Amino acid sequence: QVQLVESGGGLVQAGGSLRLSCAASGTVFSINSMGWYRQTPGKRREFIARITDGGSTLHDNSYKGRFTISRDNAKNTVYLQMNSLKPDDTAVYSCNAISRGSTYWGQGTGVTVSS
Repeated sequence: QVQLVESGGGLVQAGGSLRLSCAASGTVFSINSMGWYRQTPGKRREFIARITDGGSTLHDNSYKGRFTISRDNAKNTVYLQMNSLKPDDTAVYSCNAISRGSTYWGQGTGVTVSS
């Protein structure tokens, strides 16, 4: 079992930056990759970025240049650096982890970008 806890969300003005964190606990050694997603009411969850246990990254083209995923293996934590935020980035951001064929989700952290 893997447990995920996101943090770092909040209110930010347009053009600002936030760094989200996703801390993993439990059987972290079995995690193959972790990713960030976001969702707004009435819309499907959107993929943002993923990072493997080897450090390879994949970013959705929609966020390239503004959002960057990274990890700190010593802290079992994955980050999402978000720059040049826009009001349209307002959403609940969640991380997930894929481990032994199962997918685990955190509870999400809310981000509100004011204009």
